[in-house]
Amino acid sequence: MEQAKAVAKQVRIAPRKVRLVIDLIRGKQVGEAIAILKHTPKAASPVVEKLLNSAIANAEHNYEMEPNNLVISEAYVNEGVTLKRFRPRAQGRASRINKRTSHITLVVTEKKEG
Repeated sequence: MEQAKAVAKQVRIAPRKVRLVIDLIRGKQVGEAIAILKHTPKAASPVVEKLLNSAIANAEHNYEMEPNNLVISEAYVNEGVTLKRFRPRAQGRASRINKRTSHITLVVTEKKEG
């Protein structure tokens, strides 16, 4: 069974925040997933939606799959590099702030007929 994949790397949103959105669409049909993403008020929603559209385009263009039959078979988020920043604190100290990044992967496959 062929599958099309799209990956977004170094997305400047923490992985645990992206996972909240990814968990909503895993296993869904792409049309339903896009509708869910459009109505989810999270910062990661537009990023994941753009990635899903990319995966659909990859499936259509590279593998001649039918966009209406696509299902999100895999959706996961891995941690990217962490940007380390410092915040000044009292008494001349400084605290570290970790600005986390995400690698988001979506895999779509064609739904079996019947």
